[in-house]
Amino acid sequence: MTGDGVVLKGRLLVATPNLGDPNFERTVILVLEHGEEGALGVVLNRPSDLDLAEPLPEWARAAAHPSVVFIGGPVAPSAAVCLARLGPHGAAEGWQRLLGPSGPGSGAGGSVGTLDLDADPDEAIARLDEIRVFAGYAGWGPGQLEGEIADGGWFVVDAEATDPLSPAPENLWSAVLRRQPGTLALFAAYPADPTMN
Repeated sequence: MTGDGVVLKGRLLVATPNLGDPNFERTVILVLEHGEEGALGVVLNRPSDLDLAEPLPEWARAAAHPSVVFIGGPVAPSAAVCLARLGPHGAAEGWQRLLGPSGPGSGAGGSVGTLDLDADPDEAIARLDEIRVFAGYAGWGPGQLEGEIADGGWFVVDAEATDPLSPAPENLWSAVLRRQPGTLALFAAYPADPTMN
């Protein structure tokens, strides 16, 4: 939790130009867990060249475009983290909601959450619209993320249900910033190399 008790789970961390860590330059991270023990999330805008069908052929038919494995972060690069968007027929086994509608009468369609890849692919895919698999994740120890935010390394903004499985991940950093209110939207035009401005 942040110093004011705010839990960041389900929100986005958008790297600021002064973050200073090349691992996270111009990244957008969805926070999956956040508490007293620290935080973890996945980088949403770092697709790899590895087609999802190579490591996980049984899940490839549900892959969101682009249908590649994404680089989720530098921690445990051999670990797979899966995000999935539910279809209109309710939750799949092994799925836990992060974003989108919930509760009576809201329907399940459009909700995004984590999916346990040990679930039966045929049964799960019947209830899913699409998935995205990430190799590794970003992690922070107790108080570390809060310190980086306080030092101006991350903008913390609300996620939209379309962000985690964006079909244009290369544009996500600027797209997320562009929709923010006030001066924060101006950062969307910040050049990748400020010396070329």
